[in-house]
Amino acid sequence: MQKMTSAYANKMIKSLEEDKAFWLNKEATSSTYVASINEEPVVPEYDYTEVAATIAELDEKIAIIKHALNVSNATAKVPVGDREMSIDTILIRMAQLNKRKAVLDQMRKQLPKAREEQAYMSRNAVPEYRYINYDLELVKREYEAVSNTIMEMQMALDKYNQTVQFEVEI
Repeated sequence: MQKMTSAYANKMIKSLEEDKAFWLNKEATSSTYVASINEEPVVPEYDYTEVAATIAELDEKIAIIKHALNVSNATAKVPVGDREMSIDTILIRMAQLNKRKAVLDQMRKQLPKAREEQAYMSRNAVPEYRYINYDLELVKREYEAVSNTIMEMQMALDKYNQTVQFEVEI
């Protein structure tokens, strides 16, 4: 049984994935060889049993850590402002808020009145204008509120990832 934070668990998973990539590459490059007729072949060192066992062991460790991390993310309650949320809920909500923030960002950058560009110009063409159909100040305030909420969630997430430990059986 080992205790670790989410940040450490993710670093450990990355390291295990890199080790696995090494062994998969070794398998891909060493499991066959080319030899010419009438020449002594250079046979690369390769032991299928060792490589397969090592890959299976790494996969098992990765699965155990990811499962423990997922359980922790789904069950741990993290204080965010005046309420508590699971890590999963925070991540989902942050994605939703980031989409909303992008829309609000476009809206807040609109001019209240902007001249429409016309592809063709004639002498009798009357200029047309595009007007916003919302309260620009309200949109700006909403943008700031969404930005602050995302920042608050990110700070809670960062604190959790660096400090809260959970147990992993590896």
